[in-house]
Parts: sequence; C-alpha cells; structure tokens
Amino acid sequence: MYKSAILHFKTSDPVLYQVSLNIERFELEIHPDPFLRLCRSIIGQQLSVKAAATIFARFERLFPKNKIKPRGLLKISDEKLRGAGISHQKISYLKDLAQKVMDRKLLLEKFEGIESEIVISELVKINGIGRWTAEMYLMFTLGRPDVFSYGDLGLQNAIKKTYKLKQKPTVKQMEKLSKKWVPFRTYAARILWDSLDNKPK
Repeated sequence: MYKSAILHFKTSDPVLYQVSLNIERFELEIHPDPFLRLCRSIIGQQLSVKAAATIFARFERLFPKNKIKPRGLLKISDEKLRGAGISHQKISYLKDLAQKVMDRKLLLEKFEGIESEIVISELVKINGIGRWTAEMYLMFTLGRPDVFSYGDLGLQNAIKKTYKLKQKPTVKQMEKLSKKWVPFRTYAARILWDSLDNKPK
C-alpha cells in the first residue's frame, strides 16, 4: 500500500511527494497486543519520544517475563509504578483501563473491523484516553491507512516546515491540506513525522 500512497501523493501533493523521497519506506501493521499499545500511549502522553520510551521500558520490567497484561498490572503497587516514573494520574488511568478490560467493558479485539470514528468514540470513554491517544491507536495498533491527528504538535510543526508557513497551521488549514492525501492520510502523517524524526511510538 505504501507504493500506492506515494503514487497518489505524486499527483495530489508534489510537495509531500518530494519529502517522501528522503524517507525510509515503511508499511502499516496491525499490532498483536492492543492492551500493551494503549498502556504505552497513556504513558507517553505529554512526554518526548525518548522520555516515553525510557519510562515504558521500566514499566515493562515490572511484569513477569516483561509480559504486560491487565491482571498483572492490577497487582502492581502504585509505589512501584511511581518508581518507574509514572505519575499518579497516569497510574489511575492505566489501572482503570486494566479493570475495564478485565471486566469485559472494553473489548479491544472487537475494534479491528469497526469504523474509525466509532473506535475513537469508544476509546475516549476510558479515563485518560483523549482523541489524540485514540488516533495514535488507530494508526499504530490497528494500522488504519486514512487517519490524521490535527491536534498533534509534531504534525503541526512538520506542516509548518514542509509548506514554509510563517506560523503553525490552523485545523481548517490542515483539513484542507489533508483532503489531498485521502485515502492515505496515515501515510502522510508518518512521512511528516519522519521528516522531523520525532514520530510517536
């Protein structure tokens, strides 16, 4: 699908196409562990990519054989989680997520074939998960090809740089621009992130 996306950008947005020529090829993938991915997204909120990776690695080591599971998370004390560098607020978010998965109030395995906006509406019902986190889930866990996060600071900065804007783009400007990328907006986002070398993990 990457090749199709690049060919689409070549005609619909030559500026983005030129940027893509300097980006390493990638493909979107469905991640096998959606619970782990949501934990990682919550931990990474409002942190740099590097800081988020460091804290997540500590978090992972708290689990037997580094296997992050809802039941295991609920057994870990708040003190140990704080020791890994996770804030009290994020601890409450993580444990709320784990409890809802355990109680089958959140069925992550059902999201694969559901429309993106419905997935977002379900995820934002969980404490600590906002639209940005849900959009990252669609891109990096479900591998959806046509998602764009207008609230993402990295994408705003990349658009400003790529299209030589004097200031960060407004949502309206980004919506207009992203129409050129449909149905490959996730690919456009990945190219823009990679142009700054600061994409979410």
